[in-house]
Amino acid sequence: MRDAFSIRRASPRDAPAIADFNNAMALETEGRILSAEVVLAGVSRLLQTPALGFYLIAESDDKPIACLMVTHEWSDWRNGLFWWIQSVYVQAAWRRCGVYRSLYAFVRELALSEACVCGFRLYAEEDNAAAHATYLALGMARTGYRVYEEIKPPAQERALASDVLR
Repeated sequence: MRDAFSIRRASPRDAPAIADFNNAMALETEGRILSAEVVLAGVSRLLQTPALGFYLIAESDDKPIACLMVTHEWSDWRNGLFWWIQSVYVQAAWRRCGVYRSLYAFVRELALSEACVCGFRLYAEEDNAAAHATYLALGMARTGYRVYEEIKPPAQERALASDVLR
């Protein structure tokens, strides 16, 4: 059995750990190697700009073991905010120990306490069956929506990220 862990809102001092988790997640789930500089800049920017969202950290013995990011989406249909759960990562040694379940419960309680939040959502890779099963087991329902995107060329993303560091 694992040691006890606690959950808290992340602070700027957590940026390096969160960035490391994001890089590990991208490699594990999508086989992607991300720019460590860009990821750290992105994490730092969110931590310094609460209007963009927030991170939660699960920690044991004062060391981060997992993270989860929440961003906001306005719903004019519901006159409220959806919270998007993103960038979830749990260190391998802590998986299947209830860490994600606890992070999810923490987000759920926060959302219930905020009158302007109408719900929360997340997206997962299509082939990540384990994640799908976890989300369904927690009471989430699959929606009929598909996610589409258009990404700016990487050179523009790096330029934007380097502006954040100035």
